[in-house]
Amino acid sequence: MVHITHNKHRLLELTIHIICWGLFFGFPLFFTQDDSGSIDWREFINHSGVSLSFFVIFYINYLLFIPKVLFKEHTGQFILLNILLILVVSIGLRYWHNIIAFPPPAPRRPHLPPQYIFYIRDITSMIFTVGLSVAIRMSLRWSATELERREAVKSRTEAELKNLRNQLNPHFLLNTLNNIYALTAFDTEKAQQAIQELSKLLRYVLYDNQETFVPLTKEVEFIQNYIELMRIRVSSAVKINTNFQIRPDSQSPVAPLLFISLIENAFKHGISPTEPSFIDITLTEKDDEIHCVIRNSNYPKNAMDKSGSGIGLEQVRKRLELLYAGRYEWHQQISSNQKEYSSILTIKIPDNNKKILP
Repeated sequence: MVHITHNKHRLLELTIHIICWGLFFGFPLFFTQDDSGSIDWREFINHSGVSLSFFVIFYINYLLFIPKVLFKEHTGQFILLNILLILVVSIGLRYWHNIIAFPPPAPRRPHLPPQYIFYIRDITSMIFTVGLSVAIRMSLRWSATELERREAVKSRTEAELKNLRNQLNPHFLLNTLNNIYALTAFDTEKAQQAIQELSKLLRYVLYDNQETFVPLTKEVEFIQNYIELMRIRVSSAVKINTNFQIRPDSQSPVAPLLFISLIENAFKHGISPTEPSFIDITLTEKDDEIHCVIRNSNYPKNAMDKSGSGIGLEQVRKRLELLYAGRYEWHQQISSNQKEYSSILTIKIPDNNKKILP
């Protein structure tokens, strides 16, 4: 990908050079026509010498002096070389005008200003040409550096996301297997049903989770399958309410398994074997935003219980920063009576991201 982008960059640069210099060398054709409309080739060659001198100065700087001298921070040497180059080219240009470009016979020559006036004009134009060459070359250098920086950031972000996904998969599977293991101790029939539900989850975790984004409909389907699995495990006394308000054909891109850690956290900390418990899960899609609101009864685990270590939530925060930096809001709060916990996540999806998915 980087190689293709670099080739396009070089092709664009070459095209611009050809067009600009083609126009520059072609301009004398419009200024050297006589009254009959035919080209005065003597005048054309005379004007072409100016174009050629600028061409030489521009590319000696562009291809040699700037990359080999200026970019290596030899500024004094760069200035000295250009002084010598401009003097040589300006003398050569005067020689071109006076001898090579078929000057008219002496008696026909009009009265001309002193020679030094032409030298001043030519040297000033050549200094401008050097400045233009430096400006263009430095702009292209900055553009190439910026491209490399963006590619490096992109590669680093992709590596971090892959690492987080690799951590999340075993974390999620371990929690799910622990839930199924708990069922085998007292209800083998439910355990078998749970294993069937787990197979649906595994397909998503192993395949769709490898993508950076998936359609929101797929993520919701996965969440629903996970909730059904948890319904098998928990007591019927636990009130689990869900509300999904999304378009049936929604293609809004969302990071896979982004919400599951929040839901896992609700099941870890929201259920008590002896006290009334509830879990409310709401996921809505509105315009360019996705809202996830999870409320549950609050029963914090004790220090000996490692199931609520918070690894999943920390991964959620890291993924949000990598994928939705500046485009999300996540609030966690506990009610004043300490009996209800809420997690509210809002993700803003730019319009141009609506078409990420096929």
